[in-house]
Amino acid sequence: MVMVVGAVGNVGRSAVFTAKARGASVIAGVLKRQTDEAKTVGADQVAATDDDGAIANLAPLDAVADTVGGRTAEKLIAKVKPEGVYASVVEAPQNTAKYPSINVVHVFSKFDRKTLEFMAEAVRDGKLVIPISQKLPLSEAAEAQAAAEKGGGGKILLVA
Repeated sequence: MVMVVGAVGNVGRSAVFTAKARGASVIAGVLKRQTDEAKTVGADQVAATDDDGAIANLAPLDAVADTVGGRTAEKLIAKVKPEGVYASVVEAPQNTAKYPSINVVHVFSKFDRKTLEFMAEAVRDGKLVIPISQKLPLSEAAEAQAAAEKGGGGKILLVA
């Protein structure tokens, strides 16, 4: 069982899709207010990461794919089985030293044509949905960057 923390974000959605494509059972880890949206990302289950009871009731996990970090990471590393993996695109949990049998890894993107084609085909075919909040002309890239820095739901797509 793999938990993807931040499963409604774009990196999280991609992680859920990839894990499912590789045959994993996946739990979408999200905030309580995101549970309805999380039901649309393709995970087998949904768990609220801001609900200590929900975290306590999780079965031991083979792996966690974390896009959030912070206090959530510190709670969830305790749910990983010995010799399991805690992978993060942000930072290692601050309490990693308490779990020496857990393999903690930092994940970062690198160019891989085959993976990029796989993900692009999934988006094209509707198997992976990346929410787009705005489509702007390339000439408005500066405005798009300013909007992205403010945050919010969905990505901004620049079109020629």
